[in-house]
Amino acid sequence: MDSSAADLSQKLSREAEAVCHQYLSNGRKHGHYWVVGDVDNTPGRSLYVRLTGPTHGKGAAGKWTDAATGEHGDLLDLIAANLNLTSLADTLEEARRFLSLPRQEPPAIATQVPAPRGSPEAARRLWAMGRPIAGTLAERYLSARGLTDLRSVSALRFHPNCYYWREDADADDAPDTWSALLAKVTDTAGALTGVHRTWLDPQTTGKAPLDPNRKAMGNLLGHAVRVGTPSDIIAVGEGLETMLSLRQALAGLPIAAALSGNHLAAFDPPTDLCRLYVAIDNDEAGQAAFGTLTDRFEDIDLQLLPLRPMLDDFNSDLREYGIDKMRSHLRPQLSPVDVQMLPMAEDS
Repeated sequence: MDSSAADLSQKLSREAEAVCHQYLSNGRKHGHYWVVGDVDNTPGRSLYVRLTGPTHGKGAAGKWTDAATGEHGDLLDLIAANLNLTSLADTLEEARRFLSLPRQEPPAIATQVPAPRGSPEAARRLWAMGRPIAGTLAERYLSARGLTDLRSVSALRFHPNCYYWREDADADDAPDTWSALLAKVTDTAGALTGVHRTWLDPQTTGKAPLDPNRKAMGNLLGHAVRVGTPSDIIAVGEGLETMLSLRQALAGLPIAAALSGNHLAAFDPPTDLCRLYVAIDNDEAGQAAFGTLTDRFEDIDLQLLPLRPMLDDFNSDLREYGIDKMRSHLRPQLSPVDVQMLPMAEDS
């Protein structure tokens, strides 16, 4: 480990519990450890982080191990895995941001060749420019839709000045810039294939007055915005807010947002899946997508289970009825084994 990384690792170890509260908010303190499901902040007890001890060496604070996977490391490794950061420079920059240390001046780099608009490479560059949603307009937008405790979701980022090209603009027109919620689209291996953008209005904290105010870029077919680590089950649906609402109600359920009815019908699920829950929006597109998925997988050993909202989608259910009534509505739709496994609050 180079000297700057070692220094930051020691600084983080002195703030081990604060690091866990920030990046592993679904866990809890248990004695001298913080316990959570995995590096993606899934509820559970597989991963444990030492909160006390020396700043380095044997028994150091901040050392963590995932008993299920054998993964282990220090708090720099944890931050990188939680936010899917692929370079040491990005990881150190995020650690400095958390510790409120001054930014290091970046080295001079050669001018990049512009990536084709809407391409996977353009999506990768846009994603790299995003930052965590904590304290941003993106977090306020999601909170206004009843969606909370999302700071550690690594598939979400915020961009304060994201380009928007109007559909009727001339080729020489400059794009507008608006703040945007970014959502990372990945394949089953976790590789970024695209980015979904929701442009936001800082005056209202709602969607920006644009038509359309959402667009995706990159390679989307078969892929999705994914939150949580699938084991033998996953839930897939169309909209981002719809699936985040379902995740809020069933905190142990991994989710995927395919972003449209057509892309839902083409969703590529992980291998070795036993049950695929399909969140069906209450419209023709949702019903058609579920029918297509049923036809696609009828000859393989994969159980498809529909999840139907009370209103048009699960975000409407969450905002109109609240989480307890939503859970009461979902419970009979789950496989009995999952009712026992997934965290379910007592119905009110």
